[in-house]
Amino acid sequence: MKKSTTGLLLGSALVVGLSGCASSASQSSSGMSASSEKAWYQHPLVCGLAGGLIGGGIGYGTTSDSDEDTGAAVGATVGTVAGALLCAEPNKEPMEAAPTDSDGDGVYDANDQCPGTPAGVAVDAVGCPLDSDNDGVPDFQDQCPGTPAGVEVNALGCEKDLVLRDVNFEFDSATLTAPAEQVLAGVAERLRANPNVGVRIEGHTDSVGSDTYNKQLSQERATSVARYLASQGVQPNRMRAIGYGEEQPVATNDTDAGRAENRRVELGEWQ
Repeated sequence: MKKSTTGLLLGSALVVGLSGCASSASQSSSGMSASSEKAWYQHPLVCGLAGGLIGGGIGYGTTSDSDEDTGAAVGATVGTVAGALLCAEPNKEPMEAAPTDSDGDGVYDANDQCPGTPAGVAVDAVGCPLDSDNDGVPDFQDQCPGTPAGVEVNALGCEKDLVLRDVNFEFDSATLTAPAEQVLAGVAERLRANPNVGVRIEGHTDSVGSDTYNKQLSQERATSVARYLASQGVQPNRMRAIGYGEEQPVATNDTDAGRAENRRVELGEWQ
């Protein structure tokens, strides 16, 4: 058998062996191996030695007799470098993922202590909704902002039932005025943001007129408020409308000012 043929066969055999070694090293590096140690044959030094033998064999077998030493040396050098590179340790440092802000509140998820904040809600440095009066009810759900420190409040953020100021009706009817609807739109916004709270809507009148008439009118007005809140997205099954007529005055009915206070709509928590 000719020398060139022998060199090529030897080189081919070594190429196959080195390829398998490098492939095994690559699979071991990318797999979830329990051990961080590489097999001896996967080391770049071993692969480089094998590559040198390959390159030297090919260089020796493919050059003329007069240049066989030079060919072997050049082939061995090239093969050593190529073999070492094939089995070199890949860069194991993972690419750092870009920080995410899933709820879009301006605080990255890694630092967000209140994930899932609704869109548009103002938050503090740790991603939690602001609670300006520190009553335990976030501002975007609080029907009574500005509660004094230390006061116990209900789920609406109110110390007691909230009198819906400026929620007025057309004369002697249950039709809401335009300003009243504007007030109730703000109430509805906070109720939508607080979906687990049931509310009680109470209608009250002054003492002018019969008890029966006042009771009916107050019920219709409370129902009118509940109907408007429902039109703004508050689930009807969360609301209970009650008309008390003139039964629960908060001021005297002997003066215009007192009667005006008694004609009111109140919002409270319904448990």
